Amino acid sequence: MSTTPSLPTSTAPASRITRIELGDVEITRVIEYAETSPMTTDVFFPTSTAADWRRHASLLDPDHWEPATDLTRVATQSWALRSEGRVILIDTGAGNGKYRPLQPIWSYLDTRYLENLAAAGIEPEDVDLVVNTHLHDDHVGWNTRLEGRDWVPTFPNATYLMPQPDVEYWRPENLHRTVFGRGNQNVYEDSVDPVIDAGLVTTWSGSYVIDGNLRLEAAPGHTPGSSVIHLESGGDRAVFAGDLMHGAIQVHEPHLNSCFEEDEDAARASRGRLYGWAADHNALLLPAHLPGHGAFEIRREGAGFGISRWAPFSRV
Repeated sequence: MSTTPSLPTSTAPASRITRIELGDVEITRVIEYAETSPMTTDVFFPTSTAADWRRHASLLDPDHWEPATDLTRVATQSWALRSEGRVILIDTGAGNGKYRPLQPIWSYLDTRYLENLAAAGIEPEDVDLVVNTHLHDDHVGWNTRLEGRDWVPTFPNATYLMPQPDVEYWRPENLHRTVFGRGNQNVYEDSVDPVIDAGLVTTWSGSYVIDGNLRLEAAPGHTPGSSVIHLESGGDRAVFAGDLMHGAIQVHEPHLNSCFEEDEDAARASRGRLYGWAADHNALLLPAHLPGHGAFEIRREGAGFGISRWAPFSRV
């Protein structure tokens, strides 16, 4: 195994880098959208202070925070992997044309996601495996697309891996008992049930080996079934972190939770384990929602953490 940090190798033109290689795995960043969020810092990260954001302004401005408006910036994206001859898609964004009554930022979208996927050389029929790190609306939206009046699987030849705890937790009859509540309204009906009914879903809990390079591990807190994907190949390591972190401020302030955590203490614990492992193993961290360069290497700084360097993905 490699004992010194090394930036991944890019396989895309220098003018616009969307693809890197780690060991034998090719990773492509597929953007659904990246824009200013309607949430100010005190809404997105309720226990953060203005001083926290000012203290880390050199890291956060302009890719992650707009000081003039106090608005945060977010990206919604998938990580498309080619590993052991298969095409694997990690998370599927918010999807087009879906009604989210309490989440207008994700309601009735009309993005070029499938075109962006095609630009990466991937058609929906090419995808062998879809991994939903958890079942929030902005991670399962492109599980399906509208055909006539029906929601049908977008990736008809894929197996969809879903964490069993989330499959149970987010059933519509349970929403009134959840923190996110109606924020996940309609998600089961338009983005989960259609792929279950098509016989494409495999559920898992605890851990799940995808192939010789990739394995899923439970990381509960954000949701009961939240998970991360570990990559180990050719001496390189990475972790696809899902929503264990939502913003770059959480690198230096890992105690900060977003407003979307179902279990605040468990979310902090899972985040701490993730950071510690990544720092100790020179692993690239690839969260679901970071704009800018989108991924980074992390290091220990005293009792906390810092960013060693950003991945070579082009900024968005």
